[in-house]
Amino acid sequence: MRERDSIRNIKGVGQKAESLYAKLGIYTIGDLLAHYPRQYDVYKPVQPVSEAVDGNVIVLDVSLATKPKISYVRNLKIVSCTMRDSSGSIPVSWFNMPYLLRSLKMGTHYLLRGKVISKRGRLMLQQPKMLQYEEYRSMLYRLQPLYPLTAGLTNNAIKKAVDQALSQAELDAEFLPLDMRKKYNLVLHKKALQDIHFPSKEADFFAARNRLVFEEFFLFTLAMHQMKQNRHQKPSDYILHPGDKVFALLENLPYELTEGQKQAVDEIAADVSSGFVMNRLIQGDVGSGKTIVAQIALLIAVEQGHQGAIMVPTEVLAEQHYETFCEMFDPLQVRVGLLTGSMTAAAKRDMQAQIAAGEIDIVVGTQALIQDKVEYKDLAMIVTDEQHRFGVRQRESFYAKGHTPHMLVMSATPIPRTLAIILYGELDISVIKGLPKGRLPIQNCVVDTGYRPQSYRFIEKEVEKGHQAYVICPMVEESENMEAENVTDYAQTLREEMSTKIRIEVLHGKMKPAQKNEIMERFVSGAIDVLVSTTVIEVGINVPNATVMMVENAERFGLAQLHQLRGRVGRGSAQSYCIFMMGKPSKETKQRLQVLEQSNDGFLVAEEDLKLRGPGDLFGIRQSGDLNFKLADIYQDAAILKQANEAAAGFERTDIIEMCKKYRGLREKIQTYTDEIFL
Repeated sequence: MRERDSIRNIKGVGQKAESLYAKLGIYTIGDLLAHYPRQYDVYKPVQPVSEAVDGNVIVLDVSLATKPKISYVRNLKIVSCTMRDSSGSIPVSWFNMPYLLRSLKMGTHYLLRGKVISKRGRLMLQQPKMLQYEEYRSMLYRLQPLYPLTAGLTNNAIKKAVDQALSQAELDAEFLPLDMRKKYNLVLHKKALQDIHFPSKEADFFAARNRLVFEEFFLFTLAMHQMKQNRHQKPSDYILHPGDKVFALLENLPYELTEGQKQAVDEIAADVSSGFVMNRLIQGDVGSGKTIVAQIALLIAVEQGHQGAIMVPTEVLAEQHYETFCEMFDPLQVRVGLLTGSMTAAAKRDMQAQIAAGEIDIVVGTQALIQDKVEYKDLAMIVTDEQHRFGVRQRESFYAKGHTPHMLVMSATPIPRTLAIILYGELDISVIKGLPKGRLPIQNCVVDTGYRPQSYRFIEKEVEKGHQAYVICPMVEESENMEAENVTDYAQTLREEMSTKIRIEVLHGKMKPAQKNEIMERFVSGAIDVLVSTTVIEVGINVPNATVMMVENAERFGLAQLHQLRGRVGRGSAQSYCIFMMGKPSKETKQRLQVLEQSNDGFLVAEEDLKLRGPGDLFGIRQSGDLNFKLADIYQDAAILKQANEAAAGFERTDIIEMCKKYRGLREKIQTYTDEIFL
């Protein structure tokens, strides 16, 4: 069994299981081994009942204090009783396990493990697992992997499959040289895989994660260095200069560009008139006005008879951009087209024909813009918006659609300059600081769950004023040992707590694209008042009427990601507010979140995120999701990123090709990021 073999080679994985694994993006043994745990469950020693704390997972050695009884609530059969030890007693309940009524016996000791919750002011244990004493002793202090799941596939099934793959698969050979492993204190790849899935102790987990993060960053920066060498000072067929239409556009704007916007436009104009291909990153905080800069860049190309294209991460954002582009460019006789994946086959064919014939000047779209069937007549300027949602490979595919087109990349992720230079190695960087005039700064507050009723009332008042609100929860489904609010259940709670006039809907990543688009479009149009969502709204919709952002379990997110979420409000003229709700308040959590309370400057927030995250956060905080790394996090692992970049800098193209000949599977790993090395 090898890493490139089908998942069907795992014993017990049939056709049905194969289709479930495919939903998680797992097709091969290698994919399975790279499906890392999202966190770990640690079995701790038995505690007395008197030490039970709301929200904590506890192991109790108890016996019955009252006989179990059964009650029926809607479709649920609930078995409940009171358990006790020498320190006190606690109510316990199980759902849809009626057989416990017969099996629970007075005088018998039971080992129970579950989450303590508070109901009507009283602590209780709900749906605890009953453990055998021998089983518990074998699991004590061990880190049990908890995997990202899909309906129909259990954690236990994935755990068994991974265990089998690790023991039977012939893994790819170690490819990092010995001197590099020694210099950066890296364990072998094979040991890292074993210990990321089944660490015996925390130290093994940290060593494994360190190696795998280094590996991801090393392969990425290797690709970046090669792209930089290939692209540096590449002559362009397009020597462009701003013309009358650009000046007319600027003159008719209802506002004046900020100093940051003017500087970015000047840098773009200098690049495109230089005779060399522009590769520029525009980094601007959320709401800093990057879109108008992109529009000017596209117009510079179009005015001289060429085409431009802008690729965005979601269909809703593509449609919003299309509308604003039409509004802006129609008076200038610039023809704008839209191309997205959900258009009918006939509509796509018609748009593709217009693009190929040069009948469209600027095309706005999603990844549909880089499909094989799309051909451009004369593509001189390409823009990718919210770049971290697209891999480097997509940027290359987009670039290949033209002949030496100029490229502009826009990112609202405020990455500290030291990291941006590494991550966007092949791009020149412009930073837009400051917000357009007339924007009111967002008012922020960090509170604990005791403030929830006031938060609900506040949201109601804003909705009464005609505004809209977001509520963000970290998880889609209830999962073992995870305190995060469940989006679907949460929306139901809101419906019960708020006025029946308030229209509440749910949005999460597991919805089908068409369903997601429909919900987002309704929110944009004002047909939804409160949107309860996971972080799928982090980028991709512009709703100036939304004035409240409430983030539940804010401690589970990195500061930079919370800042991105906050950027969904404050986009109109009304005062906007952001409420960061701490599910588990602590001194450290409060200190971290106060950075957001005290500043709306994304670059300052990003710098603080780098300083404040420590190794202990690895078990709790969500990754920022930037650049599609599987394990690595640019804020969490900034020091490793710098090491990997240093290591990659010493490799020439010929060294990489030789390495790929020597180590099976390495070429495919590098091609995840770029094809340029092998062309």
